[in-house]
Amino acid sequence: MCACWKHLSMKELLVETKQNEEFIDITDLVNKSLSSEKIKEGILHIFVPHATAGLIINENADPNVSKDILNLLNKIVPKGKWLHDKVDSNGDAHIKSSLIGNSVSIPVKDGKLCLGTWQDIFLCEFDGPRQRKIILNLIPIIK
Repeated sequence: MCACWKHLSMKELLVETKQNEEFIDITDLVNKSLSSEKIKEGILHIFVPHATAGLIINENADPNVSKDILNLLNKIVPKGKWLHDKVDSNGDAHIKSSLIGNSVSIPVKDGKLCLGTWQDIFLCEFDGPRQRKIILNLIPIIK
């Protein structure tokens, strides 16, 4: 194991979702958590340990962007037609989560996320409402 792992910073955040399907902007929550770190340069890896939730980076200035993404997902992955539905009726949520993905990585410079002007971080809920865990790993750049 590399000695540099001792510098890894890990935090867990909890988010309560309110709807069956929704995109929640978690950028401010992540920034607040990042502001207390001593590490000022590195990579922030964000992960959701859930089979029916995901993470994306996209625009939040126009809420129609997330609605469009969700509408497309519902069009290509409709409810009620999947083998897993026989178990607990959420086969579509598992497929949507798999398509979206469960992690993102963002560069950090001078203690700030290097997101573009129109970029925000979204927790994508596909089987709510639930409490969701978000794991943040800040990996420093060792010079």
